[in-house]
Amino acid sequence: MSQTINYQAQSPTHEIESKPFDEKNQVEHVNDVSAAKELSNFKMDAMEAEKAEHNMTVLEAVKAYPWACFWAFVMSFTIIMESYDVFLIGNFLALDEFKRQFGILDHNTGKLVIAAKWQSALQMAGQLGALIGVFLAGPLTSKIGYRWATIVALIAMNATIFVMYFADSLPIFFVAQLLEGLPWGIFIANAPAYCSEIVPIKLRAPATQVLQMFWAIGSIIVGAVTYHYNPMSGKKAYRIPIALQWMFPTPLLVLMFLAPESPWWLVRKGRLEEAAKSVNRLGRKSRLNANEIVAMMRRVVENEKEGSISYLELFKMPDLRRTLIVSGVYAAQNLTGNLIANQAVYFFQQAGMSDQTAFALGLITSALQMIFVMLSWILTSYYGRRPIYIWGTAFNTVMLFALGIAASVGKSNAASQAQASFGLIVSVMFTFAAAPVGYAIIGETGSIRLRPLTTGFGRAVYYIVEIPCIFLASYMLNPTGANLGGKCGYVWGGTATVCLILAYFFLPEMKGRSYRELDILFHRRVPARQFSKTVIGPEEDE
Repeated sequence: MSQTINYQAQSPTHEIESKPFDEKNQVEHVNDVSAAKELSNFKMDAMEAEKAEHNMTVLEAVKAYPWACFWAFVMSFTIIMESYDVFLIGNFLALDEFKRQFGILDHNTGKLVIAAKWQSALQMAGQLGALIGVFLAGPLTSKIGYRWATIVALIAMNATIFVMYFADSLPIFFVAQLLEGLPWGIFIANAPAYCSEIVPIKLRAPATQVLQMFWAIGSIIVGAVTYHYNPMSGKKAYRIPIALQWMFPTPLLVLMFLAPESPWWLVRKGRLEEAAKSVNRLGRKSRLNANEIVAMMRRVVENEKEGSISYLELFKMPDLRRTLIVSGVYAAQNLTGNLIANQAVYFFQQAGMSDQTAFALGLITSALQMIFVMLSWILTSYYGRRPIYIWGTAFNTVMLFALGIAASVGKSNAASQAQASFGLIVSVMFTFAAAPVGYAIIGETGSIRLRPLTTGFGRAVYYIVEIPCIFLASYMLNPTGANLGGKCGYVWGGTATVCLILAYFFLPEMKGRSYRELDILFHRRVPARQFSKTVIGPEEDE
């Protein structure tokens, strides 16, 4: 009896003491199991979404993401404004009334020309402003998003056009171009990044390459406008083309207010529900699983190295390599034919064409550029970025040297026509390879965490290289400068050769790679020529 009483007396005490411990362990065990199950489900969802993107054809991707295509189109349209004004200033140098108002007499030819120093200054002012703009774009976009950063830039664009419209001296034109460049920098930094983030893998190339198409459209509009107003007298010959810039910002402002934010940016900010809503706005709900797609984005964001979002991070491995690729591709645009393309009308004049013929050839060049950009979409989507970029640059390098040779055989009608022909080919081929393919590479190279900063910094390098190149190009072509004409092909052929060699050794193939796979490839420091051959398993995280 005594033993029984003792047992019964001890039993409740034992139960009271052990129960909290058991419950705690049980809760912890349940939480661990629950967390493991959630992690497993999360990874499975992410893998399923990535697999679905890999298995899509280009046409299926368009059908699944029709609104993503539309909003990429809208964002890319902002590039028309930079293109319009860059080509406008280039065409003003050849516009009769502009030369009458602001030119000086060239005693060698007896004609009015814009002085070489102002010719260079006017063409680099916008780029100098854009250089400041791209450095503002990265931090601004990282903080408030692509959508609101673009809206702010569009408002600023509307205001700065007033300064250029009422300019009555070359110094005021310089200031106006400088101010307009600020929003340009935000447009060009954000557009390739936003376009690459809102579409699936198979549409990244065409969605970013459409930027070059709008660049060509901007030049077509400018070519048609200046061709029409060139024979006219009075300030309206250049003020009306300036005023036409107001066609673009306000409609785009309304559209960007209605546009969805990049779901990748929302995931980076931890706003997962909003990211899922954004995914649903970009695609067809019947074809997509928004939760799986957001899980795929979370997987990439969480796998990327933790750290501050600052320009300093761009110079730490493995992001340093990505920064160098983006910067190199941007810089190469100025060294493989871009400056001849941007000064096509003026180049044709210096090659011996009449003013009206030069404007007509400039318009034809712009139309051909748009066609070749669209051809580049198709080839890049199926054959990849690296081969199109390298072979296109190689062809342009040969054409640049051919241009120099044509200018060295003496002055004749045949030599002038040959120079004009090679100049046209260089301008068109630039928009087939180095320019549109470059935008595809730029849009997908940077890590998700640092993408706004990477594209912004890369574009800054573009302007840093372009500004001295503009002075050099103007000096080489201007009759009051070196007056080299087509012999400038030797200079640009040499720089294009350097770019071609660097691209061969350091430009990787990123066609068909998810952002997770690209993160792993860069983290493992896979050589550029091995990118396409390296297999990354769907379950790998690094």
